[in-house]
Amino acid sequence: MEKSDSGQAQCSTTPLTPLLAFTPIVLLVALLASSVYLFGADSSFGANQIALILAACVAAMVGKRVGIPWSEAQQGIIDGIAVGLAPIMILLSVGMLIGTWILSGTVPAMIYYGVEVLDPSIFYAACVIICAVVAISIGSSWTVAGTLGIGLMGIAGSFDLSPAITAGAIISGAYFGDKLSPLSDTTNLAAAATGVDLFDHIRHMLWTTVPSIVLALIAFWLIGSSSAAAPQEISELQAAMTAQFDIGIHLLLPLVIMLALVFKRSPAYPAIVASALIGAVFALVFQRPAVIALASGPTDLGEPLLLLKGIWISLFDGYVSNSGNEFLDALLSKGGMSSMLNTVWLILCALGFGGILDGDIVLSVGACPARCEGGGLAGGDHDCYLPGYKYPRSRSVHRGSATWQDV
Repeated sequence: MEKSDSGQAQCSTTPLTPLLAFTPIVLLVALLASSVYLFGADSSFGANQIALILAACVAAMVGKRVGIPWSEAQQGIIDGIAVGLAPIMILLSVGMLIGTWILSGTVPAMIYYGVEVLDPSIFYAACVIICAVVAISIGSSWTVAGTLGIGLMGIAGSFDLSPAITAGAIISGAYFGDKLSPLSDTTNLAAAATGVDLFDHIRHMLWTTVPSIVLALIAFWLIGSSSAAAPQEISELQAAMTAQFDIGIHLLLPLVIMLALVFKRSPAYPAIVASALIGAVFALVFQRPAVIALASGPTDLGEPLLLLKGIWISLFDGYVSNSGNEFLDALLSKGGMSSMLNTVWLILCALGFGGILDGDIVLSVGACPARCEGGGLAGGDHDCYLPGYKYPRSRSVHRGSATWQDV
């Protein structure tokens, strides 16, 4: 890259064709497609990260060919990853929150009172409400659909109700809850990609998600299911929760406190960390047997040290449920900082790839007359990590001798 007297970036003397510029993007799309084909739903547990790293290496080689040194490409990677450090800290704090809220009984209480709305005369609408409540409490639509959803499908089958309508109700509630949950990794990542506050993002989503869920509830209510009877599985689920935790309405107080912090527009990271620590206090006060059981250490440690160990484990490794109820165990065995490490790994690789494109290929092509508008294709299934970093509303990028204005 050369710089004119006016300070504007000029085209490199080394030709950079659109075909060459798109090579890393095309390679990434091909690698991601192969990853999904070979590994299916497990592709995000390492295979996609390898695809992103290999595509970043190819982008660096293309940059080298047009005269951009490795030091500049490396700085692009560093700058790209730096953008994601704040959401990464939020994700790690969300892991803490999930662990302590399960151990304190807050999440089990939300599930317990949620399933009580399963009135057999409104089975489909009740499925929506239950799945929405549970998805908000744990921040995962797939976990809800794959655990509680399977149980609700079984209940529907036992009472000769439509499996298709039941599945639609489960998915409607699960995705609604996931999108509005501050514990959801995708909700956090979407806010990070667009550079907005997490709770502002959730508030603005209400304009579309609330009307859609209201329409869905009306539809499922009108369809009705008066032939259903009270499901035994729900009673068994509640009994399994009361065997592990002392369930009470007071356990919802950490949720109320976090909602108050949201209403006051508190920053996401301190609000979530504070809510996680409040959950830890509630666990010490109301769930001491569960805390000691989670610690599962030598009894000679003494109760104070076992309580400390149990809280510590819930913060970094989450909670493990051993109730004997497979649905409940799958719902409650989660949380801790460690549960977010795979997502963090994926973010680092994706933002590193986006950063090297910003520093090398996109910068060079954007400064040339033959500009290529193709960077948004780079992400594949991970495109939510890149657009907010690569195409903000207004940004200046200074790299070496180049200045790029993207408005």
